[in-house]
Amino acid sequence: MKKTYYLFNPGRLSRKDNTLKFTPVNEDGIDQPPKYLPVEGVDELYTFGALDANSALYNFLGKNDIPVHFFDYYENYTGSFMPKDFLLSGKMIIAQVSAHQNKKARMEIAGKLVDGAGFNMVKNLRYYDTRGKDLQPIIGSIENIMKKIPGATRIDELMGIEGNIRIHYYDAFNLILDTFEMGTRSKQPPKNEINALISFGNMVCYSQSLRAIHQTQLNPTISFLHTPGERRYSLALDIAEIFKPILVDRVIFKTVNKKVIQERHFEKQLNKCLLSPSGKKIFIQAFEERLNETIRHRTLKKHVSYKHLIKLECYKLAKHVLKLEEYKPFKMWW
Repeated sequence: MKKTYYLFNPGRLSRKDNTLKFTPVNEDGIDQPPKYLPVEGVDELYTFGALDANSALYNFLGKNDIPVHFFDYYENYTGSFMPKDFLLSGKMIIAQVSAHQNKKARMEIAGKLVDGAGFNMVKNLRYYDTRGKDLQPIIGSIENIMKKIPGATRIDELMGIEGNIRIHYYDAFNLILDTFEMGTRSKQPPKNEINALISFGNMVCYSQSLRAIHQTQLNPTISFLHTPGERRYSLALDIAEIFKPILVDRVIFKTVNKKVIQERHFEKQLNKCLLSPSGKKIFIQAFEERLNETIRHRTLKKHVSYKHLIKLECYKLAKHVLKLEEYKPFKMWW
């Protein structure tokens, strides 16, 4: 079974026969004991910090369909090396562009994305409401906002609805979490612990969505809810909306309330708060465990992992733009 590997230290990545050799470097620039990763067992790589590698290494990674996602010191996603698009389809690109340019078709897909994301947020709140958190007022407010989705006539209107849903949703974090304060959502930079966790988790979820898109014939730059722009894979932002409540937020609630992540796992600087290297490792481990959890799929009648659900979401969207099957966003039913 292939695994995702996370490289937290600056270092050098090279090829040694059919193995990837990662040599970490400490703060003094001294090489640490290398780690060897058998290429047939690597699904993708996440790098946090400087990575020294040559073109021969990236050729090797490309031939073995191994993407590399890059994050800087401040936890910002900076880009990805993606293998050649061997699944590219002219028919799919034309269908995606057509669906994007057709106002009615785009609004239909974008509305479903907002509805799916909102539904999964409410599911999270209901879960904690049954555990004595008294979230009914917030749930009611979100459900009233969601009633406006069918009547929206513009993308910016849908984005406004989604934004209002999240404002109420984040208000519930202070009730769900036993430690730390959510405060106002702050991104660049995050100003407290929970905002740091949300920003870091959302970027990892975005990368997972990008990887899933790359494994289908969808083009990651042609989106429906988020506006396509220069130098970004906006369709990954669309797909991530569905899964952030399921993956990122549930991991935050679990790691904070079980005190797996604590005050010492953050680095506070002037006007910013970031996860420490040890905090990132803890969060990533919990996130990976969540990705690998399985549920019994209602349609497929078999157990599938959350990671595979992201790919299935891309397949459903692809069928919709090809007019083969109506897209229905993934919604938690348990």
